[in-house]
Amino acid sequence: MSQAATAMDATGATADSAPVLLQGRGISKSFGDVQVLFSVDFDIRAGEVHALLGENGAGKSTLMKILTGFLRPTLGQLMLGGEPVVLPPNGAAEALGIVLIHQELNLAAELTVQENIFLGRELRRGWFLDRARMRALTEDVLERLHVDLDPDTRIKDLAVSDKQMVEIAKAMSRDARVLVMDEPTAALSAAETVSFFEQVRRLRDQGVGIVFISHKLDEVKLLADRVTILRDGQRITTRPASGLSEEDMARAMVGRELSDMFPPKYEPDVDAPIVLEGEGISVAGEVTNAAFQLRKGEILGIAGLVGAGRTALFEAVAGLRRMDAGSLRLRGEQARFETPAQASQAGIAYLTKDRKGKGLLLNMNSRINLTLLALERFTRHGLIDERHEELALARANRRFDIRARDPGALVGSLSGGNQQKLLLAKVMEIEPEIIIVDEPTRGIDVGTKQQIYHFLAALAAEGKSIVLISSELPEIIGMSHRVAVMRAGGIVGLLEGDEIEEHEIMRYAAGLKNKVDADA
Repeated sequence: MSQAATAMDATGATADSAPVLLQGRGISKSFGDVQVLFSVDFDIRAGEVHALLGENGAGKSTLMKILTGFLRPTLGQLMLGGEPVVLPPNGAAEALGIVLIHQELNLAAELTVQENIFLGRELRRGWFLDRARMRALTEDVLERLHVDLDPDTRIKDLAVSDKQMVEIAKAMSRDARVLVMDEPTAALSAAETVSFFEQVRRLRDQGVGIVFISHKLDEVKLLADRVTILRDGQRITTRPASGLSEEDMARAMVGRELSDMFPPKYEPDVDAPIVLEGEGISVAGEVTNAAFQLRKGEILGIAGLVGAGRTALFEAVAGLRRMDAGSLRLRGEQARFETPAQASQAGIAYLTKDRKGKGLLLNMNSRINLTLLALERFTRHGLIDERHEELALARANRRFDIRARDPGALVGSLSGGNQQKLLLAKVMEIEPEIIIVDEPTRGIDVGTKQQIYHFLAALAAEGKSIVLISSELPEIIGMSHRVAVMRAGGIVGLLEGDEIEEHEIMRYAAGLKNKVDADA
């Protein structure tokens, strides 16, 4: 727990004496006739981590865009340093020390660390760039953050955690007083998250006010000093994190109990046929001699640490990567897919973990996204039947509880949870028998997680076969009939029944045990 949280435990009070850096009073926001925020109060104090929680669609992103100048409130007042302020638009509030770090990192991959930090505000000496001064300032800000990076390294060559540090360095080079972080750990490993938290605590101890938006309640409990929870555009509570359990947070976010987070497991028939089987599969540099079996009506969990080869293996199965060696059998027959279209035609759907980069067209509406994989079913005489598409979208909205203010809204404007449900609906339009889902609940709230778990369980109960790739062990344990554990590009363990528990999975994932030992 953070130092500030410990102090609150000792005194029984919040850090009311800390100066308020930025405050919103009675913030309301409407888009046309639709109101999404209702008189919300929120403040950010010096030297604290203030977590902002809520389900997707609760209004978190809208509130943060207002507090950082990207949106104007319909009603309400912003205060900066105790004085009323109208923030400049389009990120110009950074000049006032208010910086928003988006979930999708905003870095130029081909430029260096130094060039990214000063991009758009390069220092000059006369007609020429003052590279020596920019390098010295870059080294200074990296040193202050205890980040060991070469300023001349290109962004494309950095790990995700290092890219996150470059974003923070950019913010600190602008003398950030208020730093808003939207899902900063979504793509980080456990070890990278620990390192990231150390940097956040250093910033807090330097007096920076930090807003931490996350769906990972265990991380909120570890890092935050205060917690504000939104639901349906209204502030439900603001309390010291020390006085809230993870269950308290989840309950306040969704307004209901979450004791049934995972649906009951209905075991497939003992003689259920094997519908998909891989043997000796290799993918250059990532997977070596991997083998698995998937049964009809089964959820097969794929666990392992980041870099174990989970995604690479099943992208190869689905025709998204080249399979360098090995064989597949689909319903007992030899199969090999060179393209995702071939896999789709054979009844295999792949739900990518990168819904924004690879799964959805963010600048198109839901109707176009929904039918994209099954477009031939919606085409007549060479023309797209939009009425048929609209009926399909209405069915998908009902089946998967996809919520949008406007049916014609761009997908990029939907909440993360609604995007994920749309992606699931999209792959189900091809009517697959086998569904590979990769990190299906990354970056979504607990309520939507619960919905997706129930969707997947219902599909398995219908006789669909599901491969569930996930970094969240509770998800793997709560959903899977069997669990295959990967390490260093191979499947090192297969767990069933009572073996499916956290410690056993981690023994295999960490290399303390393998299937050779288990079979001995």
